[in-house]
Amino acid sequence: MAAVSYPTDLDILDKVLHPYKEHCKYLKSADVTADDGIVSAQCTFSIPESCYIDDTGHLNSVEVNICYNQMAYYTAAAAVQWRLLEEFSGWTMDDYWKRLLPDMLITRFQARFRRPVDPRAFGGEVVFNRLQRRASSVGDPLLMINTTHRYHDDTGEGCGGEVTLALTRLPD
Repeated sequence: MAAVSYPTDLDILDKVLHPYKEHCKYLKSADVTADDGIVSAQCTFSIPESCYIDDTGHLNSVEVNICYNQMAYYTAAAAVQWRLLEEFSGWTMDDYWKRLLPDMLITRFQARFRRPVDPRAFGGEVVFNRLQRRASSVGDPLLMINTTHRYHDDTGEGCGGEVTLALTRLPD
């Protein structure tokens, strides 16, 4: 199957960012591509002012985590909306919105910083590399998603890493 791309859907973006405080809505756009079972999003961000600390002049780990969450939430919503992944084929958008905050958990987060990234205008990418439905030792099955993430500004890539997500309470 040939790669398919979807430009930013402003309705999805608005719903993804709705739970965030106004000054923490960092994600500005997310163009999603699906290619042979791999879904990725090329994103743009802007952090005019840190939400918790005096200006450091560079993207920091707390902000990377927030940006990752926003990219992952948007990419998963797009995968449900446009049926981009088999693992989401039975989901409705209502199923997704009900599970957005309580049932999408980071089980492992790793980021490596190679150089400072300008937080005022930068890009990011998230890739959903591998999805696997697994039994849980404490209840219902889980959908595990192995992802990678990267961030760059005009001078090049500055940081990236790997994240594992677990989605709980999967729809029937």
